Amino acid sequence: MRVLLVEDDDRVADALVPALLRRGLSVRRLASGAEVLDRIADADVVLLDLGLPDVDGMVLCWRIREISDVAIIVVSARGEVDDRILGLRSGADDYLVKPYDVDELVARVHAVRRRRGEPARAATGAIKVADVVIDLDRHEVTAGGEVITLSRKEFGVLKLIAAEGGAVCSRDRLLTELWGRRGQAESRSLDVHVATLRTKLGRAELIETVRGVGYRLGARPDEE
Repeated sequence: MRVLLVEDDDRVADALVPALLRRGLSVRRLASGAEVLDRIADADVVLLDLGLPDVDGMVLCWRIREISDVAIIVVSARGEVDDRILGLRSGADDYLVKPYDVDELVARVHAVRRRRGEPARAATGAIKVADVVIDLDRHEVTAGGEVITLSRKEFGVLKLIAAEGGAVCSRDRLLTELWGRRGQAESRSLDVHVATLRTKLGRAELIETVRGVGYRLGARPDEE
């Protein structure tokens, strides 16, 4: 997922960018509002700070919304109720007050994308990785032309990982969407489901573990 971070504070950006990269997001950072409108087409989600040096963040949010339906999350130290209301009225999809937990920010990024019905690959069609085909319409998986019998949750895990197109699918997302919570028991269950998938598919390298973050495909998928 492509994130456009609009943040003028170098210390905040220097800490946040690598944290988002470790969680499987692609990040471009801008330190001012000057180039934002030109970069919108290359972003799936905009993380917008309001205290920019060249333009008021609320005004920029309104300008973005005039030309694009891109998801916008305001990330600001302005935490008053009036500020949050104004941000949402200016076109933001969500508003997160600094300081915040990075995992909460990532969860909100995925949430605004889900509310917009994205990514489309997760709904219909097929994803092909080497000789493994994940048919999203029929809820069927084949490996080397052979149908692999998966439980509903096993299929859900594979589908979410594959739909990220080679980027990391975070543990938090998998647990939240498939188990509904992120407890220790659910986390252990996720590990078991991934191990079972590797065994059933007969291709342990297909699902790579990104330690402390989540899972990703071991090869880039081809869409059919």
